[in-house]
Amino acid sequence: MKRTGILHPDIAGVVARLGHTDTLCIADAGLPIPHGPQRIDLAVRPGLPAFLDVVDTVLQELVVERLVVAQEIHTFSPDLYRQLVERLADLPVEAVPHTEFKQRTAACSAVIRTGEFTPYANVILVAGVPF
Repeated sequence: MKRTGILHPDIAGVVARLGHTDTLCIADAGLPIPHGPQRIDLAVRPGLPAFLDVVDTVLQELVVERLVVAQEIHTFSPDLYRQLVERLADLPVEAVPHTEFKQRTAACSAVIRTGEFTPYANVILVAGVPF
């Protein structure tokens, strides 16, 4: 059994398989997940697990070069947006309309569904390289 890092086997496997520019979505409880990407449903109850807890865990192992969010997060959840970008230092952030964001999830390797109920608590992480 692993001692540290991502213990969930599906999440650990997806992160290990991501190559440069592959994408991974971490989503709130309400984001529709299209057929295609692997669905990893962690939602237990409202708020569990929290979106940022899952983001923090994934960021411990995934090199990220940029992220994509829905434009609406700026209006409806500005505090969450601020906390998200603080975790990702000075990485580029692409903000797209929520309808486009939902379309982009179809190309993700996986969508991790959290128990988060904060509006627009969704991010697409674009995998980078460690050098």
